[in-house]
Amino acid sequence: MVCSVLPQAPDYIMIKRGFDILVSALGLIVSLPLWGIIALAVKLHDGSPVFYRQPRVGKDGRVFTGLKFRSMVPDSDRKWGVAAAVANDPRITKVGKVLRATAMDELPQLWNILRGDMSFVGPRPEWVELVKKFRAEIPRFDLRHRVRPGLTGLAQVYGHSEISRRNKLRYDLLYARRQSFWLDMRLVLLSFAVTFTGRWELREAKVPRLRQRRYARAATSRAAWPAEGLLSKGLTQSRPSL
Repeated sequence: MVCSVLPQAPDYIMIKRGFDILVSALGLIVSLPLWGIIALAVKLHDGSPVFYRQPRVGKDGRVFTGLKFRSMVPDSDRKWGVAAAVANDPRITKVGKVLRATAMDELPQLWNILRGDMSFVGPRPEWVELVKKFRAEIPRFDLRHRVRPGLTGLAQVYGHSEISRRNKLRYDLLYARRQSFWLDMRLVLLSFAVTFTGRWELREAKVPRLRQRRYARAATSRAAWPAEGLLSKGLTQSRPSL
């Protein structure tokens, strides 16, 4: 079988991991006062727990505990079930709306990066329950698990806010094929730009349009997925709205 995920060069792996360790360690130290402010805000608004812990699927299918500041009401998974947040989601608290708009709810994932569970750039780690569902519905979904999951990625920066799971997979696998240190740096810088200039939900308007179109074309091109069956009938029904 021809694989759509190219092997990572040893030098790139070392450089990327070194960058992850250095920047996540510095980020944890510098952001420590902010952790206290966020924790106090969450605690005063609707009590404990301050952190949201959930099993996520990482590289090679390994399950790890993903950390976030809690942005939804306590026990939301038990009350409503595991589901991605939507517009005007009743599960999201007032403090949570601010955290999500600024991506501050993701701050504890610096610890996941330092531990090696995640990287700064890569496919976003999915919930265990959703991975089981996607494996049954989306061809070759597990190819995305051949690289370490990330805090941000192509789908997060260049994808539409309402991108389908199938098209999100296209971006994830495109990153796996084209990953490089310079692409990682570009995605990190663009992620900071989106965070500090506007809501993540509006990110399709915050990055260069020409680059959006270029990555959209590459992510939906037949040439990008030879012999992988990823352009089956189900995968070609929709494309990123860029």
